[in-house]
Amino acid sequence: MSKTLGSTPMTGARILLVEDNEASRQLMSDYLEYYGYKVMGLAKGAQFGAAMAQFRPHLVLLDLKLPDVDGYSLLQQRQWHADWLEIPVIVISAFAFQADQQRALKLGASQYLVKPVSLTQLKQSILQELNYQLV
Repeated sequence: MSKTLGSTPMTGARILLVEDNEASRQLMSDYLEYYGYKVMGLAKGAQFGAAMAQFRPHLVLLDLKLPDVDGYSLLQQRQWHADWLEIPVIVISAFAFQADQQRALKLGASQYLVKPVSLTQLKQSILQELNYQLV
């Protein structure tokens, strides 16, 4: 049985979650899978290109501070692929400075959430980006 929010089905959308903190990645992944999303979690940014090509996500959740590459570089890499530009990216970062937010948005992020992010806020942001109606 698929989960719903009001009368809005949330099943089947693929979300690429790039987050190096294992506990955070597992928590968000479990939460989103509960609501019917298909989640691929990455701990490192080096796998980003392959995951985008193979998993073909509908949405990306991106941490900026990764152990091997920063999220800004991944946002730049995304710009080199025209078909990736239609995929919304929500940045989830501990970087709370306005300059960090502006840089990420300028590089194509559609939203910028500052950690800690509530799961409810995360779900609402995803729904907004995937054009689901909140009931």
